[in-house]
Amino acid sequence: MVKSSIRRIAICTGGGDAPGLNAVIRSVVISAANRGWECYGIHDGFNGILFPERYADDGVIRLTRAHVRNIGHLGGTILGSTNKGNPLHFPIRMPDGSMREIDRSDEILQYFAKKEIDALVSVGGDGSLTIADALHKKGLRVVGVPKTIDNDLDKTMTTFGFDTAVAFATECIDRLHSTAQSHQRVMVVEVMGRYAGWIALHCGISGNAHSILIPEIPFDLDKVVDQIMARDAEGRMYSVVVVAEGAAPKDGHQEIVAEAEIGHAERLGGVGDRIARAIAERSGKDTRVVVLGHLLRGGSPTAFDRIAAMRFGAAAVRGLDKGLSGVMVSLAFPNVEYIALSEVAGRMKAVPLDSDTVQTARDLGICLGD
Repeated sequence: MVKSSIRRIAICTGGGDAPGLNAVIRSVVISAANRGWECYGIHDGFNGILFPERYADDGVIRLTRAHVRNIGHLGGTILGSTNKGNPLHFPIRMPDGSMREIDRSDEILQYFAKKEIDALVSVGGDGSLTIADALHKKGLRVVGVPKTIDNDLDKTMTTFGFDTAVAFATECIDRLHSTAQSHQRVMVVEVMGRYAGWIALHCGISGNAHSILIPEIPFDLDKVVDQIMARDAEGRMYSVVVVAEGAAPKDGHQEIVAEAEIGHAERLGGVGDRIARAIAERSGKDTRVVVLGHLLRGGSPTAFDRIAAMRFGAAAVRGLDKGLSGVMVSLAFPNVEYIALSEVAGRMKAVPLDSDTVQTARDLGICLGD
């Protein structure tokens, strides 16, 4: 492997925000500076390149040590992020008012060539890494960093942001136990998890929930109600039900807030409210619903997520220094590995139904709706 000669790199953060993004940015900037490289940050995914007129600094900023000083503990991303405007399928409005998609990825390559930026560190989830893979195949040197609070990216043991989301959700569930017990209520807690139930499963187990409903296991609500009534019969007059936003009944469908359209993925939500109403009707129990939603994305990252983010950022720069491209940094304890983006793009890591974690939930008597 030939060691690469690099003078300038860029970093972008796309998709939903996650605790630890700023730690990645800091790690990339410092690791690059220690090699004598310049580092540039692209605002709002690739919007900084595609819409330079929107920004006072033309959409791309030179990042120095001063810019990243004391940001590692902060939530969000100093560069901004977006899950709209995929440059591979960019939505535009036609003169007749209709919408169509065009490919604007060549504009990104042209910008890199014009500014003599040698490589890109792309931090994001499945969508962002799919874009990164396409740019690599067009000739851009790219290393990806996996980011999603949902932990649903394949080929990595975990992603940064997940631990923080689970820790906060667990704290919320802890608090709900006391109020549910005081009023002998059923508390339904809806958490993020469109197509994978990692957050719901982990926070549900750690928070001692009595039922956990995830997208991977279509649920029978009668099973949940039966457990609630059994607890009542034993004198335990309250229950906590954790549900992922993408969970669906055996004979039903996911709750969709907004249908998918050009430039926008479908939005899920409302399953917690639907389940709470059904539980109240079938059990006669006073039932409340709490939707944690975007609270799981905000706030300071945990120590685990800070370290993971910094390891990812430093490893991304090391990979570029070694001449790697078209790869994603993967966490494989105790080390990091480099996985081809083509093995990650377009793939999702669902909760394995035969996993030890699922079996642990069953052994503890937690109802999974089946």
